[in-house]
Amino acid sequence: MHKLRLGTRGSQLALAQSRHMARLLQSHLPDLEIEEIVIKTAGDQRSLQFPKLAPASGDGKGIFTREIEHALLNNEIDFAVHSQKDLPPQMPPGLILAATPQRETAADALVSRENDSLKTLPPQARIGTSSLRRQSQLLHLAPQCSVAPLRGNIDTRLRKLDEGEYDAIIVAGAALHRLDIARGVLLDQEDFIPAPAQGALAIQAREGDKSTFELLQIINDASAQCEVTAERAVVEKLGAGCSTPLGARAVLRGNDLHLWAAVLSPDGGNRLFAEAKGTLCDEHHLQEAKLLGEKIAEHLLHQGADKYLG
Repeated sequence: MHKLRLGTRGSQLALAQSRHMARLLQSHLPDLEIEEIVIKTAGDQRSLQFPKLAPASGDGKGIFTREIEHALLNNEIDFAVHSQKDLPPQMPPGLILAATPQRETAADALVSRENDSLKTLPPQARIGTSSLRRQSQLLHLAPQCSVAPLRGNIDTRLRKLDEGEYDAIIVAGAALHRLDIARGVLLDQEDFIPAPAQGALAIQAREGDKSTFELLQIINDASAQCEVTAERAVVEKLGAGCSTPLGARAVLRGNDLHLWAAVLSPDGGNRLFAEAKGTLCDEHHLQEAKLLGEKIAEHLLHQGADKYLG
């Protein structure tokens, strides 16, 4: 029997994601024993101490992953499960992305008390979101609405909606699905572009740990890996931070990869958009996906996206 130690955050969503990955691995490897190790990150501690503040500030990306990566480098765990959109574009030295499992929906979801769509929201509807990207796109698509800060886990956000603090909220559709919450309407991903890598998980391991890498590769999904590679290449080429109102979405159908992205002004008044399609070969598909992402980023920069990069 083989045993692996899985490192995860302790939030309801993180545990649901990690346990799903553990079950998926064990469905392929019935003799595999997985020990769950919960690690508190700086982002978790910040959320507890300052619940009304944004979950990340300044450096942003990595605030929910650094302590877990430190445990991985120190051989305290064997692999970790992250939301891939929380990871910085570059891995810390000594760590690798061992697998990108099959992706959940990348779409954002509108959850309202009246089951509204963006088009049917009443004038001056109060919409809750913690994301500048979502705020900018809301103001661009539904300028009649007002946007208000929204913090907390999914249960907290839904409770605040139901108690009347908001008319609607925007959350990741993947989070609702993974927690079996049957609420909300998924937004069109070409109009309301998701965050790069939204809906995708990252299975992280130590570089050089060949046996663990080979086990984790069993749950790698080539299509999801290709899409996320293209989306994250947009982020890296732009040098975008967590406060950049940037959306990017890639969809792979057969060997055809369609990628589109937008950078917006914070008030939603200006939207810079670019899209491209490419046909990938099997041998170099990840490199080609990365190049397509870089091409999209260059188009956005030529339009003046550097004004909104944070």
